[in-house]
Amino acid sequence: MIRLNMIVLWKQNWKSILMTVMAVSLLLAAACGGSRAEEGKSEVHHEETEQAVHLSQKELKEFGITVAAAGPASLDVTVDLPGEITLNWDRVAHVVPRVSGIVREVRKRLGDTVRKGEIMVVIESRDLADAKSAFLAARERLTLVEAAFERESRLHKKRITSEQEFLNARRDLAEGRIAVRSAEQKLHALGFSETELNKLSTEADVDYTLYEIRAPFKGTVIQKHVVLGEAMEAHAELFVVADLSIVWVDLTVYPKDLPLIHVGQEVTIHDGPGFPPVAGKISYIGSLVGESTRTALARVVLSNPKGVLRPGMFVSASVKVSRRQVNVTLPSAAVQNIDGKDCVFVQQGDELVKTPVKLGKRSGDLVEVVSGLPAGTLCAVSGTFTLKAQLAKDSFGEGHGH
Repeated sequence: MIRLNMIVLWKQNWKSILMTVMAVSLLLAAACGGSRAEEGKSEVHHEETEQAVHLSQKELKEFGITVAAAGPASLDVTVDLPGEITLNWDRVAHVVPRVSGIVREVRKRLGDTVRKGEIMVVIESRDLADAKSAFLAARERLTLVEAAFERESRLHKKRITSEQEFLNARRDLAEGRIAVRSAEQKLHALGFSETELNKLSTEADVDYTLYEIRAPFKGTVIQKHVVLGEAMEAHAELFVVADLSIVWVDLTVYPKDLPLIHVGQEVTIHDGPGFPPVAGKISYIGSLVGESTRTALARVVLSNPKGVLRPGMFVSASVKVSRRQVNVTLPSAAVQNIDGKDCVFVQQGDELVKTPVKLGKRSGDLVEVVSGLPAGTLCAVSGTFTLKAQLAKDSFGEGHGH
């Protein structure tokens, strides 16, 4: 009897234990389910946070973020051409001596700037001394024959001297003038001005052998081939001077683009990041196509007052050939590359939402949006790098987009 009662009691307790275990299991399942639901909500919320940035009006103003509508615009149609900056060969001078001699002074070095007429080198030349001496002697003889002719003229009028003596004096005067003119022209050919010739006649104790070679115009010494004490022959190259304030850009034009390129078209020259675009116009198009390259030459003349355009640099050029109307455009500053995709930030309520777009042609500060953005959509058009940085910060859990 006692054993039977114990069996009945155990069965009753077993049911209670089983119900308790089931209740605990249900509670644990509910707790786990709630945790997973909360985790799911958190994941959804985190994903939304990575796509949008919320900033107050004060913060928008502080970070320089402005909003404008995407809309239609007329864009330039351009042809892109490779090119190279070259010297302006109309303003390049090869500085040479016109007589032989020994180099006594070298006043300019490679890279120096020179003014027009500035002395670059001084040569000691025996040939120059001979030319100066011949000029001075011719002038002196002319002075004498002029005086003789005046005397003979007076005597001839008084019939004191013969006709032959008068004619001889006139002949001597003509020959004297020819001799002076010949000596002058020789010195002019050596670079002497009329003022310098007149000064030469009045100077005393001057070394007639010294030959000062001067800069032909304002420019920069880009080559130097002279050293002190060197014997130089006439017409040997001493320096090359170039005016770098104006340079040429020689563009390579392919046959398919030739019908589109014309003199006078506007061109924008680029040289990569950090190089400000430079505007110019096509001034010349070559009449021939290169036999080996099968390309033609188009030239742009650019002002270069600060010297940032250096001959030898390779550049790219955008030649404006026409204009076309497009439906959706934005300033280029509105677009940021995020994870390899072009994106803009669209205003939705008090949020700026990252939106991928497909871009088309660029023209100046504008870019065409081919897809992903309807016309009239409000987008951030400045300060977008700040928005990109905020998204990156949020993705690492260091900030909050809301």
